[in-house]
Amino acid sequence: MNPDEPLQGVGSIKVKLGVLVGASCVFAALFATIGDRAGIPLWLTLPVTVAAALAVVQWLARGMTAPLREMTSAASRMAAGDYAQRVSTASTDEVGQLARAFNAMSSDLASADSQRRQLIATVSHELRTPLTAQRALLENLVDGVVQPDDAALRGALTQSERLSDLVGDLLDLSRIDAGVAPLRLEEVGLGELLRGAVAEAELGSRSVKHVCRVVPEDLTVTADPARLAQLVANLLDNAARHSPPYGEIRLTAAALDDDSWSLEVVDDGPGIPADKAASVFSRYGTGDDSGGGTGLGLAIAAWVCELHGGSVSVLPTPPGGRGARLRAVLPRHTRSRMREASLPTARPTSEVTMTTTPAQPPAQPARPTPPTASGAGAVGAPGAPGAGGTTVAKPGPPPFTDQLFGRFWPESGLGPQPALLIGALLIGLLASILLPDRRIGLAAGLVTFAAAALILWPSQSRRTPWSIACVAVGVGLTSMTFIRATEWIAVLSVLLAALLLAATVTRARSFVSIPLSAISWVLAGLRGLPLLGRTFTATSRTPLLWPVLRTVAIAAVGLVLFGGLFASGDAIFGSWAQSLIPDLRWDSIIARIFVFVFVFVAGIALAGAYLSLNPPRIADLDVPRGAPVRHRWEWLVPLGVVIALFALFLVAQAAAMWGGHGYLRRTTGLSYAEYVHQGFGQLTTATFLTLVVVGIATRKAAQETASDRLALRVSLLALCTLTLAVVGSALYRMSLYQEAYGYTVLRVFVDGFELWLGLIVAFMMVAIVRLKGTWVPRAALLSGALFFLGFGLLNPDAWVATRNIERFAATGELDTYYLAGLGVDATPAILEGLDDKQAACVVTWHMEKSDDRSDDLLEWNLGRDRAFDAAKGRDLTVDPSFCATFGEGFVPTGTRSEVFD
Repeated sequence: MNPDEPLQGVGSIKVKLGVLVGASCVFAALFATIGDRAGIPLWLTLPVTVAAALAVVQWLARGMTAPLREMTSAASRMAAGDYAQRVSTASTDEVGQLARAFNAMSSDLASADSQRRQLIATVSHELRTPLTAQRALLENLVDGVVQPDDAALRGALTQSERLSDLVGDLLDLSRIDAGVAPLRLEEVGLGELLRGAVAEAELGSRSVKHVCRVVPEDLTVTADPARLAQLVANLLDNAARHSPPYGEIRLTAAALDDDSWSLEVVDDGPGIPADKAASVFSRYGTGDDSGGGTGLGLAIAAWVCELHGGSVSVLPTPPGGRGARLRAVLPRHTRSRMREASLPTARPTSEVTMTTTPAQPPAQPARPTPPTASGAGAVGAPGAPGAGGTTVAKPGPPPFTDQLFGRFWPESGLGPQPALLIGALLIGLLASILLPDRRIGLAAGLVTFAAAALILWPSQSRRTPWSIACVAVGVGLTSMTFIRATEWIAVLSVLLAALLLAATVTRARSFVSIPLSAISWVLAGLRGLPLLGRTFTATSRTPLLWPVLRTVAIAAVGLVLFGGLFASGDAIFGSWAQSLIPDLRWDSIIARIFVFVFVFVAGIALAGAYLSLNPPRIADLDVPRGAPVRHRWEWLVPLGVVIALFALFLVAQAAAMWGGHGYLRRTTGLSYAEYVHQGFGQLTTATFLTLVVVGIATRKAAQETASDRLALRVSLLALCTLTLAVVGSALYRMSLYQEAYGYTVLRVFVDGFELWLGLIVAFMMVAIVRLKGTWVPRAALLSGALFFLGFGLLNPDAWVATRNIERFAATGELDTYYLAGLGVDATPAILEGLDDKQAACVVTWHMEKSDDRSDDLLEWNLGRDRAFDAAKGRDLTVDPSFCATFGEGFVPTGTRSEVFD
């Protein structure tokens, strides 16, 4: 962040003003709350709050208006003729765009003023020489000093021709500026045309030798002979002006192919420096002032080439050589062109770019510059060749988001998206109305489904088999919000469904890109800010939308303000209002605003929609493979050590199993239950690390020969087979431990997780046999989602309650503390397995259901509904003395529901 301009990276002045207002409100509310909690009087808190808000606004607003002040000062100086004024700013908002347009205008005015001064000086100089010579000759003729013979008249004619040439150049210049240049096309024999041009050039006063060559000699082209002669004359005149006396000028015309030909002029002069090669074809651009001239000849030559659809360039002088080399590349069959006399200001005219490299293809007409990501378009268009062109406003620095994400997440060609904006807005409003003050249920599922539909809508990959499978599983996971009352299952199900959705829209297919897709969803809220600004700008131009929204907002303010006053002032009116509109207490309003902002802005809808519309380039992003090791033993020996450790571990497991409890007690001093519980976490970690080892081995092992691939397959299949045996051992250990100490939801979940790891190992074995495993990451993600969906459908709370009650019936042991802590989903199983007196000890505080907390339709949840139905007609009165002796002796201390409240 730039301390001199904190909001420099924000690309819209409207967003900046919104940030100022929002920040001032937040700080004012924060200071007011602190003062209220601290008991500080209002008369003291109020000025401090106002001062803090103003200080925050003053700090954030630094630099916002500085470009405007600079432009005011610069405009005053420019009015006095100082065109060197520039405005310095790095802002990307509308003020920054205006500053850059101002700088472009200032540059154009400075260039035009310089050209005007140069034109006056050059033309004055060129006119003075022939006029002075003619005046002196006429004075000598009048005084009789010179006789009016042929020599004297020939000198006068030469000066008149020089004046005529200068006037002709100026007329051509006016045609360039006006854009009027019709071509009269016909078949032209280049040999005859070039010889005529050379003959005319040799009539001049310069003593140079011309060598003309045409390859092939009968080369003909379709062109305007007058313009073509003008091109040759200007090139020869330029070469003669810079050649030494009795130097040689070589003129070569050659066919390049069936579609183009070249004209090359080489002289014996000092040549054109590389740093001036780009300016000799611009107006008044002279490579060497010692040659004289107006600086218009080569500009007109470039213009003639452009009229014919060709180009002219400066070729580099070969090492050890000298002289300038000019080369024009023209089409052999020029098509008729006609420039309109009246063109708009930003007409797309051509501009010939000169380089010191060999001639490039003919320049194409410049296209209008499209708007940049920040909304700044080009100011002006290139001018005609030789005129220097109208300076185009240089694009400002890219938005902060483009600099932050770079090539990883580009944004190009995205227009405003009002439909997505309005859809996210409606989902946020729906969430703010339905979610606050409601328990997890049907409303949460509806909002989640609506957000997912909005996110999938702009995706280009929503109809692929992978996408359809992910969406189907995601629908099942989201359904847990109204099927299961246990909140952690519903929350994890929605998060896993969101991961599936992110992987779908980003087309992620690797173990790196899949988690990155979820991270990208979070970052999309920042990456999409430029598009959000453009969308707000575009929708603001809609004549009806914003008046409607403004009217609705004003009406809502009036409804809340006066409705709240009347509702608090009259009991009858208040009862009517309470039955018609949601609770509008301040804490409820703040909660609804938070839900709206979170759902609408923080990523659930709008950021997810942007992720789908413009996914980052992460689909195939993976850990670099690197170069394989040179020797097989470099990877085989470490892998063999791991395989040997796995084998020894399985031998130890077999010894413990066959040796029995006595052998285990003598060897370790542990009971069998303690032994199997001790290593379950380590075995799960070892299973996971095996997948990492397989991934590293496939990247570092050479696979060039059949023996390399065979060794890799055999070693990795052996490791995976032993890993599956470890998975079986871990599951067996957990089974024994649960039989000894009872079942818990966490233990059941860990069992499922270990099974899923075993399935991934099986996937890896298939990939190892095929030596192709690009499908494994997606299969692992989808299978993990299916495992968790099955876990939710299993109803783990009820399953664990049933198993513990069965264990109680068999052993008389029951952990009532844990049983009472299970979710509402376990209530039907508890009521089915225990009598009323026993069940009252573990379900009463979950089943308390007051009249003001009844579920409405949007709060409906299958788990709670089944629990309430199971409790009907049951006498669940708590007997503390009985509960103290039942099971572990848990005694409920209250009747309020910890789950419901």
